[in-house]
Amino acid sequence: MVKSKANIITVYVLLTIFLIIVLFPLYYAFNMSTLTLEESYSFPPRFIPGTNFFDNIKTAWNTVNLGRMLLNSTIVSFSVAFGKIILSILAAFAFTYFGDFKGKYFFFALILITQMLPVPVRIIPSYELMKTFGWVDTYYALTIPFLASTTGTLLFRQLFLTVPNSLADAAKIDGAGPIRFLISILVPLSKTNIGALFLIEFTYIWNQYLWPLIVTNSREMAVVQIGIKILLASQDQVADWNVIMAGVVIAMIPPLIVLLLFQDTLMKGFAMKEEK
Repeated sequence: MVKSKANIITVYVLLTIFLIIVLFPLYYAFNMSTLTLEESYSFPPRFIPGTNFFDNIKTAWNTVNLGRMLLNSTIVSFSVAFGKIILSILAAFAFTYFGDFKGKYFFFALILITQMLPVPVRIIPSYELMKTFGWVDTYYALTIPFLASTTGTLLFRQLFLTVPNSLADAAKIDGAGPIRFLISILVPLSKTNIGALFLIEFTYIWNQYLWPLIVTNSREMAVVQIGIKILLASQDQVADWNVIMAGVVIAMIPPLIVLLLFQDTLMKGFAMKEEK
């Protein structure tokens, strides 16, 4: 009994240490955003929040038109996340329930191969394609190249394979066509997977920097990650780290809101797995 309590205490201590390690950079970024320029360069570093937070937020917001960049990032992230989910569900549905079409395994293998290609390998041909279509510096270039998702297709395909065939047969007897079966039965069963994939893809696209840097030329189409880089590069001599970190704090808010909105769905998914 004593040994068991000791093990539990050890686990909690280790978890607390790891939590502090993970959260410390976030706290330090927020703390830096509350300081003046002189305080941000003080040594030893100051870990107590200051009183300059809203002034830094205002400066960061106005310096690079951060509001427009936040709007761009939000539009792109939501569009890609929803687009990936829709296309992944349709692809997984086809590979699972339409098993007689020719080239099924070839196309599925082709989808898997695309997962092996890192993003830098695809940048030059993707940019040339966007240039040919005239999509450079548009939302099309920021969204369409990301819509296909190998991970999403695999995720939903594995889920659909666990659905009993008798359920599909029953739906067919009741007069439900393939699309009705997909929308009325499979999609509600996939809510946990949809929430998890949406959260992952939204965060992934929100943090994109390299591709938006290449395919956007104007401030009007720039995303928030580029805005943070502009804040860093816009200083002639000394970087205003308090203003830069204020921009970082602003950029962290939308993904945090999405995480809070979908955490209940994720927790239900984990609970269902544990019950199984």
